[in-house]
Amino acid sequence: MQVFRSLADVPPDFGPSVVTIGNFDGVHLGHMQVLDTIRAQAESRGVKSVVVTFDPHPAVVHRPDAAPGLIMGTEDKVEALRGLGFDATLVMNYTLELAGQSAEEFVKSVFVDVLRACCVVVGHDVRWGKDNSGDISTMKELGATYGFDVIEVAEFGEERRNSSTWIREALEAGDVRTAQRILGRPHRMRGQVVHGAARGRELGFPTANLAPESTGLIPADGVYAGWLIEEDGTRWPAAISVGSNPTFEGVPRQVEAHVIDRPEEAVEDFDLYGKHVVVEFVERLRGMVAFTGIENLIFQMRQDVTHAREILATCGYQPGPSPS
Repeated sequence: MQVFRSLADVPPDFGPSVVTIGNFDGVHLGHMQVLDTIRAQAESRGVKSVVVTFDPHPAVVHRPDAAPGLIMGTEDKVEALRGLGFDATLVMNYTLELAGQSAEEFVKSVFVDVLRACCVVVGHDVRWGKDNSGDISTMKELGATYGFDVIEVAEFGEERRNSSTWIREALEAGDVRTAQRILGRPHRMRGQVVHGAARGRELGFPTANLAPESTGLIPADGVYAGWLIEEDGTRWPAAISVGSNPTFEGVPRQVEAHVIDRPEEAVEDFDLYGKHVVVEFVERLRGMVAFTGIENLIFQMRQDVTHAREILATCGYQPGPSPS
């Protein structure tokens, strides 16, 4: 998949294409009605399939103090779209200047002049252009003016409309199972491993601590079963802690993953500091609680590791002997 970071990156002979536009935060199952239609239309017409999206999210530009937390970062969004088999993704830098374009100006300058759209596929609630003036009726009028077809697709879910809002609600409640069901895959965070207080190592449970600027929405405080994935794709089973660890004073909220069942030969050489990793959340094991003593905390951490191992075994993980 080609990734264009601006209109200038698009080759002058690109297209024709079938295009859609949206934030696609999470690239979840609610988006698939539109995304599947794009691919099918592009294949039947023998043209390119293109997703147009934005970075940063428009809400961050228009209402930074009230913008929702993003389910995923831009790079994870691009990778998710790549995995769906599109020909190209255009990631446009969202600015107030871009937001000030009229609905027609945007469509002509992006869809018509650059991507040479022969068909535009959108959800029924699509909005774009200055003051969100463009809607599905506008798109159909512009299609008639500039010679491209418009296909309107309804998004739906089993219980309620699959949406980024529903995923955020689930993650804020620690319900990563529901989030996974709507996403179609486990929720993940991506970031650099940084040094922490080394308290986990002192207790016998060393952790990889994600930097505060890591991308992906942080789920509710608690302990989770999940995976830590290195840049080369190596997956490690993990017990993941989210929160400020109330057993100790002055600990900031953080996400840290303890890799379990590492091969004995890898224990000494297992240094992730400075590396970029992905943490995937499979199931919440418990909430975050304060313990009255270190011994009680260590006992619970051992229980957490055992529980995480059991949960991940249902996902195909085959644990070896527990490390001593």
